[in-house]
Amino acid sequence: MPYPQLHTPEEKLADAKERLDIPEIVAICGSTRFMDAMADADRELTFAGSIVVKPGCDMKTPHHLWVDPEVAERGKQRLDALHRAKIRLADRVLVVGNYVGDSTRAEIEYARSLGKPVTFTHPEVDPAR
Repeated sequence: MPYPQLHTPEEKLADAKERLDIPEIVAICGSTRFMDAMADADRELTFAGSIVVKPGCDMKTPHHLWVDPEVAERGKQRLDALHRAKIRLADRVLVVGNYVGDSTRAEIEYARSLGKPVTFTHPEVDPAR
């Protein structure tokens, strides 16, 4: 059975998700001050049948992995790129928390530039409002 020729990476990813019967993928974004709320949203979405990707490191909390400032800066750059990849992978984005800082605002703009639906636990913080 011939398959249609797909041209863009986005089309190829969507086709692969469909063929593999991958559930909805939700990327959680927000300030790391809301890590507990992100974990709650992750639990609810996972229980409902979604795959959830979210920040895995809170660099505001001291940890031996980022105690060295130079290592921390390189790590932050890697984590930012990793989170953008999670947004590209996702079907939609959920912004958690009642505050949107510069990093989260940039993630929202990035998701919207890709045509990803973006929802908020606190819609009043949507920068587009």
